[in-house]
This record gives sequence, C-alpha cells and structure tokens, in this order.
Amino acid sequence: MSLFPGFARRRVRASGATINLVSAGNGPPVLLLHGYPETHAMWHRVAPGLARDYTVVCADLRGYGDSSKPKGLPDHSNYSKRAMALDMVEIMEALGHRSFHVVGHDRGGRVGHRLARDHGKRVRTLTVMDISPTLKMFESTDQAFATAYYHWFFLIQKPPLPEKMIASMGPKYILGRIGRGPGGIEVFDRRALAEYVRCFRDPRTIHASCEDYRAAATIDLVHDRRDRGTKLNMPLLALWGKRGVIQRMFDCRADWRKVARDVTGRTIDCGHFLPEEKPREVLAELRRFLGRH
Repeated sequence: MSLFPGFARRRVRASGATINLVSAGNGPPVLLLHGYPETHAMWHRVAPGLARDYTVVCADLRGYGDSSKPKGLPDHSNYSKRAMALDMVEIMEALGHRSFHVVGHDRGGRVGHRLARDHGKRVRTLTVMDISPTLKMFESTDQAFATAYYHWFFLIQKPPLPEKMIASMGPKYILGRIGRGPGGIEVFDRRALAEYVRCFRDPRTIHASCEDYRAAATIDLVHDRRDRGTKLNMPLLALWGKRGVIQRMFDCRADWRKVARDVTGRTIDCGHFLPEEKPREVLAELRRFLGRH
C-alpha cells in the first residue's frame, strides 16, 4: 500500500540536481521539506489531509531519498542551503508555482529559511519545525548542546571518517537516530522506516548528508552572517516538540523573532519528529496558519 495514495510521483530536473517528489491536490501550493535522516516519506501522515485544500508537493532534498547525490565540493557549496533552496525554487517553477508556502522540518526548515532569504518574493509563508536558526544554535553551543546534538559535530568531520562509521553500523544508526524520541521507534510507520533505511544503504546518501552538515558549519554560516540584522517579511510559524532539545535549550519563538518580523509559534507535546509523532496536531496548526495567509 502506498504511503501517498492518489499522489503522482515525478523527477524534476533543476540546474544543479534532479529532484524526486510526490504531489497532489488543488489550491494554493505548499512545499513540504523533510529533515535528517529521512525523506519526503516523513509527510505521509500530514500531506493527504493538507491536499484536500492545497496543492501539496513533498520533495526529497538534494542528496536525500531518490534525488541526485552529487559528490561534495571542497568548500561544500553544492550542499549549501543556498544551492538546496535554489533546487526547490526551480522545481516549483517547473511545476507552475511561482509563489508558494514553505514548510520544513529539521534540515528542510534550514533550507526553507535560506529559500525565504534568497527568494523572499516567492515565499508566501514559512513554517519551521523543531529548529532555531542555524547561526543562533552554533553561536550558543556549550557542552550540554554539543552532547545532545553530538551528530552535528560528528557529521562535519572530514571525509571519509563519518561516512565509513555510519556505513559500518548499517540500519542501526538510522533507526537509532529516528527512534531516540519519547515514543521510540514504535510511533513510526514501518513502511516509512523501510524507506529511510533503503536510502541510507546507498553510500552516496551517507556522503551527501554529511556534506549537508559540513555546509551548515561552514558556507551556510557565512551566508547567515551576511544577513544578520535583516529580517524576513513573510509570516513565519515555528512549531517545536515539548519533549525535545529545542524546548530545553532554546527559546524557539524568540530566536525566530530575531530573524523575522511576523512570528507565531507553539510547542506540540512530542519529541523531534512532529509530523510523524503528532500528525493531527501538525495538520491542524498548518491549516490554521496557512488559512490566514
């Protein structure tokens, strides 16, 4: 049985990558972007309900799922959030959507943030899930944060160290990352888990995901520092898990108010993977927010 019944699957060529996606629905376009270590499959409990009133596009980010996985450049620029955001602008344009809502979880939220920075006229609203801005999080790093988010500092090490270590662990690494929350692995659909494991069996996915994090710790910070002090104009919704690291260590709503003018936000009683742990609540919040804009 398909995770996305009624959705059409496509591969759309952008200038820097070919992007795998599924889409369905009619109405204002909404782009859903996944986090690490997942794929577009993470939206399977939210996207069908949203597609009743919106044109929903769920895309695999460059390097993830069944999208292109180019080898990382020495400066990691082809995995910068700027490059990954441009992929999304180009594929949405190819689908006929010049402006659209952006919803991103985890890494997808960081791509969404850069998309809103670089292509603000195209982004009607931005929703980010369980993240504070990348620059804020790096500049606030202390021992407690480094311990909780150790993977940030593991994945940015020079290749091939993290790539080889992840490959040697096999599915245990991916399932361990996903199942670390309060509900454990049982809250996830087995078909979605199988997709995540399948994709991370590909050494190119492992390398690409490390490059995503390497870019975040280097070139992305250069871009973010250049934008410091300039606020986003589109409405922004921040959602975060009540039982996650963001809740414990950051003031998520206040952090986003430093980079955007119009910010609303709230916690949802779950861990990091909001769309899979509490899909009804996420869908309700998205409907409420998007419906106002």
